[in-house]
Amino acid sequence: MKTLKLTAFLFVVLTSFNAVAGGSYNKQKDIVDTAVAAGSFNTLVAAVKAADLVDTLKGDGPFTVFAPTDEAFAKLPEGTIESLLKPENKDKLAAILTYHVVSGKVKAKDVVKLSSATTVQGSDVSIMIKDGGVILNENSNVINTDIKTSNGVIHVIDTVILPPSS
Repeated sequence: MKTLKLTAFLFVVLTSFNAVAGGSYNKQKDIVDTAVAAGSFNTLVAAVKAADLVDTLKGDGPFTVFAPTDEAFAKLPEGTIESLLKPENKDKLAAILTYHVVSGKVKAKDVVKLSSATTVQGSDVSIMIKDGGVILNENSNVINTDIKTSNGVIHVIDTVILPPSS
């Protein structure tokens, strides 16, 4: 009987804590908040903000994002990032970023079965399996997979991929 009362008490306390915390107790973060919290996607987050895609990537989704790390962006030619972040290049930046997004939740176990995927930008990204790893467009390695978010999944890549028209 004591165990039942203690369990009931703990349930009430935890439920109350969850309500006071705004319902965020044990709540999964969306794609944007997950990227911000990771600390290794600062350039990506800045680009998403500059392209006005924050609300989209915080939306219901689900989305699959191939997320380039800060090191991936650093591989771009000098001045590229600064140029893309300018307001006059917003459309080009949005095209590059949406080329990293696929509609739906595509987990790693499903990605390895594909030879390509159509991105939100409209073009296909090629997918190849080599030496047990996944490579996008023959030059970008998927280095971490299946980072769960409330509105999709993130796969981390080591090189920024560019749509055919860029």
